[in-house]
Amino acid sequence: MRRAWYWTAGASAVFAWSEWLDRRWSRVLTADCSDARSEVIVVLGFRNAGSRINLINRWRVRIGLRSVDDRRDTLMIFSGGSTRGRHSEAELMGDYAAHTQGFGGRIILESQSRSTWENVANSLTLIENFDRIKIASQPAHALKARIYLRRQRPDLAARVARARDHRVGEWLPLKPLLAVHGLWTLRRVRQQHL
Repeated sequence: MRRAWYWTAGASAVFAWSEWLDRRWSRVLTADCSDARSEVIVVLGFRNAGSRINLINRWRVRIGLRSVDDRRDTLMIFSGGSTRGRHSEAELMGDYAAHTQGFGGRIILESQSRSTWENVANSLTLIENFDRIKIASQPAHALKARIYLRRQRPDLAARVARARDHRVGEWLPLKPLLAVHGLWTLRRVRQQHL
């Protein structure tokens, strides 16, 4: 009985830690841009091998869509090139947003990027004239992109707002693994430019 209690307490602590980390990453390097009139949301793609949108890209599109502020003029940019298939990640995500999720807003496809650094670099001219910038992905990956944006265009940092990328309980069984991967990835990002 006592052993079961320890396992339960340990598992609960791990899940609580991963939720906390996910929430924290969602808020780092973001500003309050509540007075913004226009916003742009950059949805970052994930390797898509075939001609159908994969699970991760569907999740990222949904993050982007739930981040739209109906009171603002919003542009949605789907960013990601073709890694293995004929169709780019951007095409697959844009099609999913418009035809499956029913998004009727403005969409631009950025289909050249093959890395997070390129997602940011290739979107700079598209986002620089907006009052509010959101980056949609899972929280650790979105933070990585915000770090890259700050390195490439520090003048835009004050316009970066939080996307609605953290939801309590979302992907809960995988959150501890995502947290460990996020820690590893963000550590590598910090080491790149020390």
